Amino acid sequence: MDQHSARSGAAPGPGGEATVGVYRAPRPRQAVMATAVRQTVHRLRTAQRPRPRLTGLGTGLLTTAVTVAGGGIDVLLFDGPGVFFGLVFVAVSVAAAVYVRPYDLVAAPVAAPIAFAVGIALTADSGGGGLAGHLLGVFTGLALMTGWLYAGTVLAAAIVGIRALRLPSRRRRSPRCSAVQRERSRR
Repeated sequence: MDQHSARSGAAPGPGGEATVGVYRAPRPRQAVMATAVRQTVHRLRTAQRPRPRLTGLGTGLLTTAVTVAGGGIDVLLFDGPGVFFGLVFVAVSVAAAVYVRPYDLVAAPVAAPIAFAVGIALTADSGGGGLAGHLLGVFTGLALMTGWLYAGTVLAAAIVGIRALRLPSRRRRSPRCSAVQRERSRR
């Protein structure tokens, strides 16, 4: 706590400035709250929010779960995996490639064909023939829907490739490896 002498004639105010005989009324509580709310809103608007990122495992699980759900909806609505299943697969493959963490970029194009195969295996038409009929339905579905599989996988790989090229180089050259240093060491 500061001790004020009689010689200074001024005591520090709430903001640290010297006030000489000036009375300042305290601000109303509503004004203080309004100022605090404005400052908080300004901080939220100007702050950069981190984008959500998926891990490699999260990417695989998301891609598989959404693809199987799309296949299930397609079976309920249209009696077998078809165009809706393919559109859902391509959309989730692109979303996984966009939201995967930079460290796990390779997971998106790897998870896409696995999710497609699991989706077809769980929603394929069995034709009433038991296990053999179900296997025949899986192979037929994989053969007939190869375009969707390639489209989703290639789009995921292209997005991941572009993101990988835009990443800053992780390896920095040390000063010992610079051209000036190499020229000096040749003498």
